[in-house]
Amino acid sequence: MPAFRPLHLAAEIGGPPRYDPAHYTGLARLAERGALDFVTLGDSFARPGPDALAVLSRVAPATRRIGLVPTVTTTHTEPFHVSSAVATLDWISRGRAGWSVDVSTTAAEARLFGRRPAAPAAELWREAGECADAGARLWDSREDGAGGLTGRDRLHRVDFEGATFGVRGPAVVPRPPQGRPVVVVDGTADPARETAARHADVVLVRATTPERTAAISDDVRRRAAAHGRDPGAVRVLAALTVDLGDAESPPEPGLESGPPLAAHGTYYRGGPVDLADLITQWHRAGAVDGFHLTPITPERDLERIVNGTAALLQHRSLLRTFYPGGTLREHLGLARPANRYALEGERV
Repeated sequence: MPAFRPLHLAAEIGGPPRYDPAHYTGLARLAERGALDFVTLGDSFARPGPDALAVLSRVAPATRRIGLVPTVTTTHTEPFHVSSAVATLDWISRGRAGWSVDVSTTAAEARLFGRRPAAPAAELWREAGECADAGARLWDSREDGAGGLTGRDRLHRVDFEGATFGVRGPAVVPRPPQGRPVVVVDGTADPARETAARHADVVLVRATTPERTAAISDDVRRRAAAHGRDPGAVRVLAALTVDLGDAESPPEPGLESGPPLAAHGTYYRGGPVDLADLITQWHRAGAVDGFHLTPITPERDLERIVNGTAALLQHRSLLRTFYPGGTLREHLGLARPANRYALEGERV
């Protein structure tokens, strides 16, 4: 293991629905002051609230460096529209976009659309993987510099056929600044883990010990390699729900005894300094590349993460103090992907 590995840190800025853009802009700017890699904004058809992708499109021009990763549910949605919306976010943020892939499993959510009944999770995650694949192909379908009426030799038909949809292409939005916006998947459980191994740049893992987290991380990388991917190009982040409302005190012993919160991952309760110690321990043990933190109370806990936990990690020279690059891929140490169609053209 190398002596030094960059520590990646991200945070969720969602919570009870808010319809004031200044709320989300303020939280994203706060995370940016702490030099966090990205913020996520959760979304679901199962609860009321604003559309996460639209909200972060509003946040984009009010921020400069922080990555912006909305949850996008692939079930009941059109992959062509999803790819266009995410590519647009990448353009208006100047290369800081990602998307957190999720599925919709309940009959109540299916009834909102009225197109088809709810399906098993395995089927939905296979479809999500196909949506991610089709999205990547659409982003490549316009080579860099290909315009609307010029450079037609640099436009490519996708001709993708999935189990539940087909996409012809090419895309209507030019190739994004990052080539392909960053794909994030919670790979804790199968079959989401298989989709993460095939398509994700960032994999979130929920586990109670560094040993268990490292085991899941190793499994993700083995699967990625089996799909012909470079396992070293996959970033694995431990997902923690954090409650920093108490005064500085020892956290729940070992995290195992912390009360789990459904859909929010492992629960941490303690102070900002103890959280920095936990992150330091897990990262130095090689368990993960970083952490994705979901504050119980975003307005309170994110401030304590940035000014307490992150500041201490920076003091320990584990977390950067500034952004050396401008795109989310650069924050994560990921290369801009080559265009598959341009490479195929070179081989002809």
